[in-house]
Amino acid sequence: MSHDSPEEMDLAEQRLIPLEWRVTLRQIVDQFVVGDYRLKTWVAGVEPIDASCALQIQKYVEDYGVTLAPLPEETWESSVCIWYGEHWEAVVDLWTKEEGRSDLVLHAHITPANPGFLFRIYSVYVP
Repeated sequence: MSHDSPEEMDLAEQRLIPLEWRVTLRQIVDQFVVGDYRLKTWVAGVEPIDASCALQIQKYVEDYGVTLAPLPEETWESSVCIWYGEHWEAVVDLWTKEEGRSDLVLHAHITPANPGFLFRIYSVYVP
């Protein structure tokens, strides 16, 4: 069984982030890198981030005291998802200019949609 197709994922088994989600997750983080925490620049398949969630993400990054960086390929070696009955919970390791791989993660729910998937961002935090 490949870890690259969400349809093939075993229920309740943690997996690496599927290839087909990585472009979208990179685009989300790219917007955060330029300070667009509400995703005013539309990213296909991603629900708008409400103001309170965007503010929480911005504050957490600022309080952590780093500058977010675009996701390198290495992030997919440790970022994971797990099926929760109606959606996947994804935790993506974030990178910073100061640290490289940081302790910060992006938490998202990813729901099957027709076509593709719907991404909902929940938070950025240190687990």
